Amino acid sequence: MIRHPGTLSRRSFIGSAAAFTTAAVLARQVDVIADEKPNSNFGGVQIGVITYSYRSLPCSAEELLTYITQCGISSVELMGDAAEEFAKRHTPETGVGGPMDGYVALRKLYNDVGVNIHIVKFGDIGEDNVPDERNDYYFQAAKALGAKGITRELPEDVALAKRLGPMADKNEIVVGFHNHTQITPTTYDGDILSYGKCLGINLDIGHYVAGTGEPVIPMIEKHHDRILSLHLKDRKKKSLLSGAPNMPFGEGDTQVAEVLQFMKKNKMTFPCDIELEYDIPEGSDAVKEVTRCVGFCKAALA
Repeated sequence: MIRHPGTLSRRSFIGSAAAFTTAAVLARQVDVIADEKPNSNFGGVQIGVITYSYRSLPCSAEELLTYITQCGISSVELMGDAAEEFAKRHTPETGVGGPMDGYVALRKLYNDVGVNIHIVKFGDIGEDNVPDERNDYYFQAAKALGAKGITRELPEDVALAKRLGPMADKNEIVVGFHNHTQITPTTYDGDILSYGKCLGINLDIGHYVAGTGEPVIPMIEKHHDRILSLHLKDRKKKSLLSGAPNMPFGEGDTQVAEVLQFMKKNKMTFPCDIELEYDIPEGSDAVKEVTRCVGFCKAALA
């Protein structure tokens, strides 16, 4: 929260008050939408969503929270642009308070209606052109949000992992590498996770199956102790006749239900975040389709 010294300028006071009034109004709006706090933990398996799923809709942090609660979801991987934009709007221009106050306010806004920000995605963390101060900012922002980890794309070589490992360990925030179809069954058998105990895996199960043609459960079983989270999507395997399209849950080759049941049986507690990537049917929207995916997961875990 914003820390007020003994005296404030009129401009600073008005700016701070307006920011918190806006947050309070938005929280009340969300409360109206969600009569009860959402709970998307089914059978011990935490179902969440990456807010990228709502990219077809307006995507301020406040708008995203409305969609999340409408879908009945209680945990989220939050895209960093929405988080940073909110934080900038809720940090007074005069410099009163700390640079993380906006993130603390965002965490409170989400937590007050029952949504946990378990991961934030800062896609350029650790890159050569990102200064140490910026990387440190990302870790501090994740802590202020109450996040366990930060996600970014899987690097092409170990140099980035070598840079990020000590940073992640120092801050005790897991950096989870997200895969596309470049992943293989042996990607994590090498050195990539060896440069820090807080380097981990954000395993996209749909991309894994599309890229390898192999079932994903053996990969989860092998590396479960380093998995930060899963991305849930259903894709077809590549074939001569198709390019491994994204499908509604239960219509592809990813065996989403079997993955969830495996996690339930083995009491695996890392979150499983829905990533909506199949084409939204005519007459529907992202909120309706994510809600449909939540229903599929709940049924699979019943």
